[in-house]
Amino acid sequence: MLKGDVMQYVEYPIEEYVSRFIYRVFGFMSIALALTAGTAYYISTVPSIYLYFQQNSTMLFGLFLFQIVIVVALSVFIAKLPMLVAALLFILYAVSLGFTLSLIFLVYTQASIFTTFLTTAGMFGSMALFGYFTRSDLTKMGSLTMMALFGLIIGLVINMFLKSPMFDYILSAIGVIIFTLLTAYDVQRIKQIARQLFMQREAMNKVAIVGALTLYLDFINLFLFLLRFVGQRKR
Repeated sequence: MLKGDVMQYVEYPIEEYVSRFIYRVFGFMSIALALTAGTAYYISTVPSIYLYFQQNSTMLFGLFLFQIVIVVALSVFIAKLPMLVAALLFILYAVSLGFTLSLIFLVYTQASIFTTFLTTAGMFGSMALFGYFTRSDLTKMGSLTMMALFGLIIGLVINMFLKSPMFDYILSAIGVIIFTLLTAYDVQRIKQIARQLFMQREAMNKVAIVGALTLYLDFINLFLFLLRFVGQRKR
């Protein structure tokens, strides 16, 4: 009985700490999404900036490289980065992606974009809850999904040359499935990491940034593939 009481006493603060950590991860992610959405919408309403990015592919390519550098820095060098620098890099990434995503307003109607965003939020939220509360080990599913993701990337590259609308439609549907499953897997993986690093506060703060970035990318990719799949294009 005493042993059980001790185990319960130890387990409770761990679960409480993990839940607080997950709230922090989703807090960072929500801030990033708000910055991205706000930036994209604002740029789409300013014709001069909008046209500049539309007509200058070099600037878009530069932004793309900048975004890759930030993701690599946060993913690979997070242990060496001060917490403030890591947070600022995440914010810069979110804002820069807002510039890039503003171009979707050229292709899709505003109503379609907003509807797809809300649908994405619902799907993402449902899978995040599943990943957090399920007792099933999603490791195998995550591994298979990552393999499918590499296949999806290859398919997208091939279709850059084929330019097949039907193949693009199929790839978009596959992309929605992949990032829906990845959401659940990533949430469970972040929860497991939080348990392993219990009481390592400095490390956990940095891991929260990386976790937020991971879920942020899951949400953005799910949104983009869903938009390609069901979005209403401008005529």
